[in-house]
Amino acid sequence: MPQDALLNGSAHDQAAGPWSRVAGMQAKLHRWAAADPGRRFDDLFNFVHDPATLYVAFCRVEGNRGANTPGVDGMTVRLVEERIGVQEFLDDLRAQLKMGAFRPLPVRERKIPKPGGSGKLRRLGIPAVADKVVQAALKLVLEPIFEAGFEPVSYGFRPVRRAHDAIAEIHQFGTHGYRWVLDADIEAAFDNLTHSALLERVRARIKDKRVLALVKAFLKAGVLTELGGHEDTHTGTPQGGILSPLIFNVAMSALDEHLHRPWKPGGTMETSSQRARRRARGLPNWRVCRYADDFVVLVHGTRADAETLREEVADVLAPMGLRLSPAKTRIVHMSEGFDFLGFRIQWKRKGGTSKWHVYTFIADRPIRSLKAKIRALTNRTSQQDLRSVLIRLGP
Repeated sequence: MPQDALLNGSAHDQAAGPWSRVAGMQAKLHRWAAADPGRRFDDLFNFVHDPATLYVAFCRVEGNRGANTPGVDGMTVRLVEERIGVQEFLDDLRAQLKMGAFRPLPVRERKIPKPGGSGKLRRLGIPAVADKVVQAALKLVLEPIFEAGFEPVSYGFRPVRRAHDAIAEIHQFGTHGYRWVLDADIEAAFDNLTHSALLERVRARIKDKRVLALVKAFLKAGVLTELGGHEDTHTGTPQGGILSPLIFNVAMSALDEHLHRPWKPGGTMETSSQRARRRARGLPNWRVCRYADDFVVLVHGTRADAETLREEVADVLAPMGLRLSPAKTRIVHMSEGFDFLGFRIQWKRKGGTSKWHVYTFIADRPIRSLKAKIRALTNRTSQQDLRSVLIRLGP
């Protein structure tokens, strides 16, 4: 790692605030990663336990919605502030990291209902506060490196990207002939991801053994179940961990790269003229759009082309321990419509005309969920005063 990357390697860095210093470190890492896609980064561990990184990581944890949800040790951000003090807490955490004494605790299992009223539960894993801070520090260091190589077709848990961008992409391609849709569902993706395949993807860019050991330690930390039992974690990454979305994206980038490769320089779909020639020869074009474990493959071709791509996708997912759900994965024509990220997307004729357009609506499920929440808040049998009802309805 070049010397100019050190967080406190110059008078300017020392004078700057933690946020500026961390931003500078991230900018350098991203620039180097983008300039050399084959580079493996070493000497990253010093960045992870740097006081500025840990401070910014703590602030990120403090600002999260689950900041005061306790892990297995019962500690919350508020208790850390009241009983220990932030500086003392971070100094101790830094000392543990530097000495190699830090060991993540098992995550605390918490089950919440899955949306849609199916009665099924989603399993979350709540880390301890110290583990959240170290995960946030790892994310600050690793994210700019991996972001430099992520494909533009993924939108979930990435900086300056959101679900609406994914919907806009689908709308754009649906308007231009990509009307067969592989609407994919991966069975328990976060639970079944193979650690060896994931770590292999991480090692492709990260050489620092101490950073790799930390990532592996979080994957293997185990789970304290709601019934008080301990479970080892041989696969998967817990939903609820700060680092989990990033490393899940690292694993799933294998699928992005496979399906997006024809669109890159030298690929067979790079230009509009190449894509037009493929269609003239009866060959399909396709485009993947992924948000975490939810993705669709849009096909300009036939249903048979979409079915072939489904088998291709299954082959890419298999080495990662993942499989498509036979019951929930389907191939549909956009004129039938499909749901994605809470939206209903459908190609249909505009009323009173002969013109067809791609429309996006709010899907039925989120509308039902919203109505149920409003119904519960405005129940006439409750004894709430009008002011408190309005305050709760506002958000």
